[in-house]
Amino acid sequence: MDAALLISLIADLIGDAKHVATGALSPIPTAAAMLARKRSGGRMRVTILGSRRNSRYTDGAKELFDSAAQGRIDVFFLSGAQIDGEANINLLSIGDYARPKVRFAGSFGSPYLYMMVPRVILFRPEHDARALVPKVDYISAPGWSPPEVYRPGGPQALVTGRCLFDWRRDERRFALRSIHPGQTAEGVRAATGFAYACPDPVPFSPTPDAALRAEIRDVVRDEVAEAYPRFAEEFDI
Repeated sequence: MDAALLISLIADLIGDAKHVATGALSPIPTAAAMLARKRSGGRMRVTILGSRRNSRYTDGAKELFDSAAQGRIDVFFLSGAQIDGEANINLLSIGDYARPKVRFAGSFGSPYLYMMVPRVILFRPEHDARALVPKVDYISAPGWSPPEVYRPGGPQALVTGRCLFDWRRDERRFALRSIHPGQTAEGVRAATGFAYACPDPVPFSPTPDAALRAEIRDVVRDEVAEAYPRFAEEFDI
């Protein structure tokens, strides 16, 4: 997995957002947010839960949820043990709900943030048909809602270790935007359990050049290390 490529891709997706927030266990999205902030000349606000340097919150997730409700967070990140073609995510269990094969930590605030944050970037480095499924076993957070449901938020894209999908809200499905170097369209198709729109030919994701990799390395060591010291220590591109 090329971490620098993923960081660069996600930073491009963030674009000119005013406020980006990341939750726990999110070193690559955090690095991307820091890179996007650097590109903005420091004007972008980045909130990292659990960070002292990069969070103004004094009451943790409660303030995060309050900010989302007030429309003061533009971009957030979510993942799931399973993600399906309608952008539903499963953070609860695999198998029958009453007798699950595997049980996970649970949804916590994911459904709320998925509904309220305008642009949610789904991120899952592992890309295989066990995780990207036709239908999740349990919907922890829905990818879309009926028109009568108040929902300012929802998915923007899905980034994996193999490719980048855009979310087509009107069609309620993903569309393959690019595959990462070393991947093939056929390989991505075989590793993906859900159907998606696909261009012909499929372009490759842009590979960071040496200058951008050096910039990302500096961002990781100078900014991300405070919240994710082990990731920064082991980061090598």
